[in-house]
Amino acid sequence: MGRWLGSVVALLVVTGVGWLAWSLTQREPERAAGSGRPPAAAGAPARSGPPAPGPRALPPTTVGMAVVERADLPVSVEALGTVVPAATVRVRPQVSGVLQEVRYREGQTVRQGDLLAVIDPRPFEMALQQATGQRMRDEAQLEAARVTLQRFRTLLKQDSIARQEVDSQEALVKQLEATLVVSKANEGTARLNLGYTRIAAPISGRVGLRTVDVGNVVGPSDTNGVAVITQMAPIDVEFAVPQDLVGALRDAVQAGTAARALDRSRTQLLATGRFSAFDNLIDPQTGTVRAKARFANGDGALFPNQFVNVQLQLRTIEGALVVPVSAVRAGQAGEQVFVIQPDRTVTLRPVQRGQVAGDKVQIVSGLSLGERVVTEGADRLREGSRVALPADAARAGPGAPGEGGAAAGAGRRRAAGTQGGAAPAP
Repeated sequence: MGRWLGSVVALLVVTGVGWLAWSLTQREPERAAGSGRPPAAAGAPARSGPPAPGPRALPPTTVGMAVVERADLPVSVEALGTVVPAATVRVRPQVSGVLQEVRYREGQTVRQGDLLAVIDPRPFEMALQQATGQRMRDEAQLEAARVTLQRFRTLLKQDSIARQEVDSQEALVKQLEATLVVSKANEGTARLNLGYTRIAAPISGRVGLRTVDVGNVVGPSDTNGVAVITQMAPIDVEFAVPQDLVGALRDAVQAGTAARALDRSRTQLLATGRFSAFDNLIDPQTGTVRAKARFANGDGALFPNQFVNVQLQLRTIEGALVVPVSAVRAGQAGEQVFVIQPDRTVTLRPVQRGQVAGDKVQIVSGLSLGERVVTEGADRLREGSRVALPADAARAGPGAPGEGGAAAGAGRRRAAGTQGGAAPAP
């Protein structure tokens, strides 16, 4: 009995499933006929929702634009330089002795000839007196020999003395004259050594920190010396420039080209001077040549061993065609720019670039005056792409067609229909 009951239930389930499948297949053509759409093909999945939109053109890409213009382009060189003093002197004593006085203050600005230190002069005063006494003795001996020579010559004329004695006396006079010369030199050396006990500044400049104290025995062989003086005004800046600019540097030296020294951030002008010289050989390791500019530095803005940025204007290109640097792109075929055509499409054009000055670059060939080039958004472009300018979007307003424009327009139409009392279509 249970077996028959199970068979009946299974038969009913199969019958119900078959009827349900037949009813679904029969209703789909009826709905399609009522809505005016063709029935779906057998075995094709049913699609719900709005129909897929047809193919349409991509919206134009908004880009930045610049116009090719004519301007005077300054050709300048920028390099990292080091401030070096025009002269640095380590003052060492010329004689040995006990340091008696130090007359300068650390960091003081001194002038040439100012007294810096004093060495005990007493030993040198005694040496000078000895040399003076020796010179005076030699002078007296020479005077006596000359008187004797004059007497011998008188006797020779009277034939009262031999000629040999007169010749010997003449030789003695010459010998005493030479001795007197040596004595005078010794006296001058002693006087010079006495003057060396007063150490004066050989140049004008700024004195560094003290290197020796009073009471020490100093001499010419001391490594640290008595003081170090650095000349602060005028002052030089050394920097390196590429070897290709040697010819331009030669002309710049002759013309006295102006040079500017800026701080590390290139925001503050420290000093203005003149390009003075460049080295006589090129560094083979770096391919650069060392150059030097001189600055008056009256206000002390430049300090020795300071790092500064040097700007040297070599010449000016008058009436050059210039565009922003961002407009020029490097490609496989060389330098290229996107040129905006009158129909708002772009074309990729090869150009030859020249000098660069700041954010502007010279275009030697490839562009004409007044043409428009792309400066921003060029990464999304290719040959023939359509572009839109920011000014176009500003004139069109928020309801202009484009990205979001169609949806916004449809939204406004639905809102207007709702306000007018018309029910939206199903």
